Amino acid sequence: MKDAVNVVNVTTLSPAKTLKKYLYLTIKRIFDIVVSLLGLLFLIPIAIIVKLAYVFTGDFTRIFFTQKRIGKHGKEFNFFKFRSMVKNADQVLFKMLEENEELREEYKINKKLKNDPRITKVGKILRKTSLDELPQLINILLGHMSLIGNRPYLPREKEDMGEYFDDILKTKPGLTGYWQVSGRSNTTFNERLKLEKYYSDHCGLRMDIKIFFKTFYVVILRKGADK
Repeated sequence: MKDAVNVVNVTTLSPAKTLKKYLYLTIKRIFDIVVSLLGLLFLIPIAIIVKLAYVFTGDFTRIFFTQKRIGKHGKEFNFFKFRSMVKNADQVLFKMLEENEELREEYKINKKLKNDPRITKVGKILRKTSLDELPQLINILLGHMSLIGNRPYLPREKEDMGEYFDDILKTKPGLTGYWQVSGRSNTTFNERLKLEKYYSDHCGLRMDIKIFFKTFYVVILRKGADK
């Protein structure tokens, strides 16, 4: 298994803190493997349902969406999700931003659009239920991501991350994280960066457990989910 345990820079930590960090990362990786393997058992039947739902709406484009994202220490990886938008969504976005100043300003602040016209009918359901995130279990099993971590950012967002870039990317990106349970879509891009820097600076087993259980509360009540 690639990247089974993260390597800790022992030159910056005391022996006691090095051991604590090593144990934390080891436990976290084992938990990631177990949860991702169990979760993948549900991915296949859900993928079949999603495919049928798209076909019934006349959309025959593939249901899986792959995109380059930035991982730990800035290393890029192929990121997986269920497709919730129209085909060639990025090209459509660039065209919209070029033609509409109001949308361009909204995207500049939030790095997303609140009422994004690119989202499909099936995609709206996937987003409200957070089911679009499930294929990231593949990324977790491969070691690109963790169950708990920061948002996996787009390469084009690197410049916008500014001074937060190095701090945020000290940790692996996650399926859920401190930002997701602290406002999610109700936060601006800059507020998100501050929340994720805080996680990278303070992450530990206790914090991850709190985020894990709070995620269920947020998903069930759809707190901050895209409409």
